[in-house]
Amino acid sequence: MKVDVLLGLQWGDEGKGKLIDVLAPEYDVIARFQGGPNAGHTLEFDGIKHVLHTIPSGIFREGKLNIIGNGVVIDPMVFKKEVDALTKLGVDVKKKLWISRKAHLILPTHRMLDAASEAMKGKTKIGSTLKGIGPAYMDKTGRNGIRVGDVERTDFKEAVDVLLKKHAELLSFYNHPGITAEELEAWMASIETLKQMTLIDGEYEINQLISEGKRILAEGAQGSLLDIDFGSYPYVTSSNTVTAGACTGLGISPARVGKVYGVFKAYCTRVGSGPFPTELEDATGEKMRKNGNEFGSTTGRPRRCGWLDLPALKYAVMLNGVTQLIMMKPDVLSGFDELKVCHQYKVNGKSQKRIPYNIVNEIPEPEYLSCKGWPTDISKLKSYNERPEELQHYIEVIEKEIQVPVTIVSVGPDRTQTLIR
Repeated sequence: MKVDVLLGLQWGDEGKGKLIDVLAPEYDVIARFQGGPNAGHTLEFDGIKHVLHTIPSGIFREGKLNIIGNGVVIDPMVFKKEVDALTKLGVDVKKKLWISRKAHLILPTHRMLDAASEAMKGKTKIGSTLKGIGPAYMDKTGRNGIRVGDVERTDFKEAVDVLLKKHAELLSFYNHPGITAEELEAWMASIETLKQMTLIDGEYEINQLISEGKRILAEGAQGSLLDIDFGSYPYVTSSNTVTAGACTGLGISPARVGKVYGVFKAYCTRVGSGPFPTELEDATGEKMRKNGNEFGSTTGRPRRCGWLDLPALKYAVMLNGVTQLIMMKPDVLSGFDELKVCHQYKVNGKSQKRIPYNIVNEIPEPEYLSCKGWPTDISKLKSYNERPEELQHYIEVIEKEIQVPVTIVSVGPDRTQTLIR
């Protein structure tokens, strides 16, 4: 058996959570492979909206095993809130969730360091979610981190104290008072919830599940254009958000990867700082934001909106080896007379389809194709056969450039608002 992968192809917020939930019935296992509580995977069904930050998006489906892989960083306090909320809804989290011992923990001081560092940057700030993700990954690569498996050690508190001492020295540089006894006590209390879960040697268990013929779907967070290596550095996240991250974040061989589902919006959005060639800072962009309710599910910040960027989408497809495209939120574009699609950039007076290395300092000028919009609301469609021809043409323009089929079209946030092509 192969491990299929679902991930975002833009700057995050593509709608991955909904699609994981929709596809989960086809799989036995849903495994999250990177990121942390900076993720906000939104699921909507039975008139209720759910936002998951750490726990995989298959948690609501009966009979599905969910795994948090070693590539994830976990804030025990956020995790406890998620578990408590799910328990109130009747979800047996302990039964349905395994956690890799090699996943790293986020301490309160990681969040403090995140906020202090971001504040010091001033106008050059990254746009961090301030969840402590970056500092936690820095401790991981600096070989100072605390891992989930360490909670089973008899000297766990002593290990935490050593890291806290290091953090205190760093925080003093920012004139930050550091962690209080009450904050540390609350964090240590949340560790008890973590200790009640099934902790596993993730790489062994995942490969055992594969050998047993279990169908596994790897769930990515953030988006490919925020990848630490291939995103618009330094305006990126701190982990590998591409397909290769599923290998290192779960402990599977590249030869084990099967289908790769690439999720993208019918337009583009971005939260925080960083280059955005097709951004619309006008009434059209505001209409997209309003129609799409484009506000961060984790931060609440308004998302920047703009036209679809095909060079960036093609780049993400190339990096990930995408085999199927999934289009989200074309319903947001209903009522637009004209839709524009960036098919190439102009850089130093020359047209090109590649993302330039220096995109942060020299944002390329987008060159657009024009498509006719669809006047009718498509959010009530029950079958793709009912779609307006303008939507069909829009998708054909994308497929011609990307050379990968769009197999699923989502026309709303609910599970039922999903069209198979």
